Amino acid sequence: MPTPWIIPIQSLDDPRIAPYTRLKDRDLARESECFIAEGELVVRRLLASPFPVRSLLLADRRAAAIAPLAPPQTPIYVASADLVNRIVGFKFHSGVMAIGARRPSPSLVELAADWTDQPRTVLVLPEISKTDNLGSLIRIAAGFGVSLVMLGERCCDPFYRQAIRVSMGAVFRLPILRCVNLASDLMLLRDSLSTELAAAVVAPDAQPLAAAARPRRLAILLGNETTGLAPDHLALCQRKITIPMQLGTDSLNVAVAAAVMLYHFTQVAGR
Repeated sequence: MPTPWIIPIQSLDDPRIAPYTRLKDRDLARESECFIAEGELVVRRLLASPFPVRSLLLADRRAAAIAPLAPPQTPIYVASADLVNRIVGFKFHSGVMAIGARRPSPSLVELAADWTDQPRTVLVLPEISKTDNLGSLIRIAAGFGVSLVMLGERCCDPFYRQAIRVSMGAVFRLPILRCVNLASDLMLLRDSLSTELAAAVVAPDAQPLAAAARPRRLAILLGNETTGLAPDHLALCQRKITIPMQLGTDSLNVAVAAAVMLYHFTQVAGR
């Protein structure tokens, strides 16, 4: 479907597609507050979200299906499937990519302004270091109806390419708060927003998950993949919860642990 905004691309060196080929995640964020979304499902979810879309890069075989979904006047770069594979770095790519713009992050008070008496679940991630883990955690949180994901100052970026891809576009739908001061926000959550803080830990004095009751508002803190929760964050929590392990297993992958805990608190406890 030819339009003035469909722009053929013939070369990997075309400067118009430089953000797709030559800029790393951190450079793209620093220079223009943008991110790359890839894969047809993820890009469709971006296009259906409130996030602005700066441009699309499409394999010619996908242009007819995807181009009509783009906002008016969005540049749509179209290249051969072979060229798109070279841009991405591997074969069998879906041939659909986009550059989106980040949105300003509201404060915790603003995000909680519409909370009602309905149960609310918050997932708190002070220091997740791996983007694939963060993407999985966001996807899991969305799947279990989490109201908010809070990220600490040392948590990796949820809008890095791999995190977006692994989340399957859930980053565009789920409220995510990048905390400037996580400890302060946790105290606000606990003391002013009546939310119980529960630390997920491996400790003999922690409450087994199966016995854990669900309060109306609950925030679950999950620690770093290697070091767990920092003492200052642990000290703010009102209780500790653990998933009992057997056969010498010391812990689960953080995303698996999140899924188990969220299933318990959203589907089992209190019902």
